[in-house]
Amino acid sequence: MASNDLVVRPTSSRALTAPEFHQLAQVPPEIEWFANLGTAATRRAYETALKDFMRFTGIERPEEFRTVTRAHVIAWRDELAGRSLSATTIRHRLSALASLFDYLCDQNAVTHNPVKGVKRPVPETTEGKTPALGDHQARKLLAAPAGDTLKAKRDRAILATLLYHALRRDELCKLKVKDYRQERRGVPHLKVSGKGGKTRYVPLHPAASGLIGDYLEAAGQAGAEASPLFRPLHNSRNLLSDQAITPDGVYRMVREYSAKLGFEIGAHSLRATAATNALDHQADIAKVQEWLGHANISTTRIYDHRKTRPEDSPTFKVSY
Repeated sequence: MASNDLVVRPTSSRALTAPEFHQLAQVPPEIEWFANLGTAATRRAYETALKDFMRFTGIERPEEFRTVTRAHVIAWRDELAGRSLSATTIRHRLSALASLFDYLCDQNAVTHNPVKGVKRPVPETTEGKTPALGDHQARKLLAAPAGDTLKAKRDRAILATLLYHALRRDELCKLKVKDYRQERRGVPHLKVSGKGGKTRYVPLHPAASGLIGDYLEAAGQAGAEASPLFRPLHNSRNLLSDQAITPDGVYRMVREYSAKLGFEIGAHSLRATAATNALDHQADIAKVQEWLGHANISTTRIYDHRKTRPEDSPTFKVSY
């Protein structure tokens, strides 16, 4: 399953030559579906699932998916469980396969979706597994990039943007300077390009706004509206690259600072921290859903730990 099967290179001044047109007209819908997936992260996850199913069933060509039955899917589900994969992983893999068959049904390539009706394992818990920081840890992390260097100012601005706005790594990396200068009803906002090409506007927290402003002033890019907001630094010089910082770069940065503080985490923990903190301080869960860019409120609920806060446990009500 590879989206590069759809790549054609025009050989004339026309957008497509006649042979190229016919080549695309013959692309199987299975390849169309994969090429049309929204983000690189989604493609990677779905490719892993589909390759696993193809390995299990012996499928070699895209067209062979059309012979799959519910019995094949049930057998694969049971094999995944036999490998001691988590319920969440199994559910994600079945969802990827279901997405493909939904598309094939829409294209009239198959008559029904064989994944429908297949029972999926129940997750052990509705809470997310990504660790959220305590308030004291979040404050330490925000202060971790010490000094007045350009790198320190950039890193403080990145950490504040993640911790105060609950952005995904990809969303942070897509930000342009102009996205930091949005205003709605007189209130500064961040313009965020989220999953599925959806845009949302998030009010800019004053603490983050000040740190971003300091960083932009130090970087000398105050007037570069179309430039990436956060950019990597050249190793040998204190100069910013012309390109945007990568999600991997953000991940490594968060790991480095948090490890020095004694609680090594990934960048997604900052999103979990922001969401959990907002809910703990009585933010409306529907508003948090919109803030996070979640399509379904059930996804937002994994960050709601209000019923399981240790300090509220009856354990601490026991007195002898």
